[in-house]
Amino acid sequence: MLPATFKLCAAISYQHLRNMTGLRRQAAVAISQELSKLACRGTGPSTWINQVRRRSSLLSSRLEEKPFSEMEMSYIKQGEKALQKSLSILGDQDGWKTEMVVDNGDKVLSKVLPDVGKVFQLEVVVDQPLDAVYSELVDNMEQMGDWNPNVKEVKILQKIGKDTVITHEKAAATPGNIVGPRDFVSVRCSKRRGSTCVLAGMSTKYGAMPEQDGFIRAENGPTCMILRPLPGSPSQTKLTWLLSLDLKGWLPKTIINQVLSQTQVDFANHLRERLARTVAVNC
Repeated sequence: MLPATFKLCAAISYQHLRNMTGLRRQAAVAISQELSKLACRGTGPSTWINQVRRRSSLLSSRLEEKPFSEMEMSYIKQGEKALQKSLSILGDQDGWKTEMVVDNGDKVLSKVLPDVGKVFQLEVVVDQPLDAVYSELVDNMEQMGDWNPNVKEVKILQKIGKDTVITHEKAAATPGNIVGPRDFVSVRCSKRRGSTCVLAGMSTKYGAMPEQDGFIRAENGPTCMILRPLPGSPSQTKLTWLLSLDLKGWLPKTIINQVLSQTQVDFANHLRERLARTVAVNC
């Protein structure tokens, strides 16, 4: 029997879904079903999933009233699909293996999924409040190349409503050019409900951004970052990053695994340094 709080959330979500039509309702229903499954398991990240569900939840969050074109709706659906799949992966706590543990507590886990391949999960705590981390990763995403040496450039190609963007990202070559320059075209979906933020994405096709000279067009997704205040310490943020990449080209799996694990750990350190500098400037 479902808890009373879940029944209430379901009723609220149903009322919002009645106000949606067509593709909007399909996307919302799909993610709603996935979060319901995760909540019923009662394990792992069910607490923050319940937080996301509150205040009408991720799924029934209202899109702008203006109509979207068929192409725009397809991008919105892709972003919601990436979010749905990412939550499903993170909600299954079985089968994760430790790839790397750093002295400061940062940890990288991995597992192999039949339909996705190998995925990596970074778990870190950042000594900055959630608003600061969210602003850096979402509001200032085009500045990422300024502080993350693994990224040459992030450019927003198109904004669709308030939650969805199409981006082009150029990744720098690894030291020694073990992995040459890659680029990605992605649809990104950001949702913020209460004290939990979800940033999800996956590769997409965008006619105005064909393959670039000097770069191998790689693919990502589903990828997802979960931001939430550290329990008992609202001035700190728990960041969970699900990473799934197909770098393309002829690369040994051992090299790929090492590069992706280290990339996640490096990202956390560069993010901390960026936030520390930003705070110092603003003081």
